[in-house]
Amino acid sequence: MGSVHTPEVYVYIRTVMSMVIGLSLAQLLTRLAGFVQSPGKNKIYLVHIGWVLSMFLFIIHFWWWEYRLQSVAQINFGVYLFLICFCCLFYFLCVLLNPPSVEDYGGFEEYFISRRRWFFGLLAVTYAVDLIDTMLKGETYFHSLGWEYPTRNIVYIVLCIVAAITANRRFQAAFVIVGLIYQITWIFRLYDVLPV
Repeated sequence: MGSVHTPEVYVYIRTVMSMVIGLSLAQLLTRLAGFVQSPGKNKIYLVHIGWVLSMFLFIIHFWWWEYRLQSVAQINFGVYLFLICFCCLFYFLCVLLNPPSVEDYGGFEEYFISRRRWFFGLLAVTYAVDLIDTMLKGETYFHSLGWEYPTRNIVYIVLCIVAAITANRRFQAAFVIVGLIYQITWIFRLYDVLPV
């Protein structure tokens, strides 16, 4: 059957992607609502909350820039599968941030630190996959982001590997704080307005 390139295909693919992304956001919002509903139930860990907020921004930013999906010249099943798997990475990250219970861990700090290898390992993979996703949108688009984009992703991958290895609370806190600040500036500097 080959590849296709019609507006309906992009709407269809974005609809399927939005279902997975919607589930991801639901996981994060459920966790945040749980803190409001039962504030004293579990001991809160600010680094964990920071990553919940970071993933919220990452997901809505991802959805915002996927508007560029229309620039992919040809869509075949491989590209479609790749995009759905990319969305699934976000879902897995959000599920890791929203466990059904942390009672066995004594709070979110112990839970987060015990699951840091999974979380940061998947986050590193997500930044690597993001590079491929951006390349799918074309070489011109990839280069239009300048040197900062690939450098940013490589630095995040390295920092995720370090965060997966170390349980140092200061490093964990510094990573999420600096990461959130950078993420916000990145979004407003490069992706504030969609092309019409």
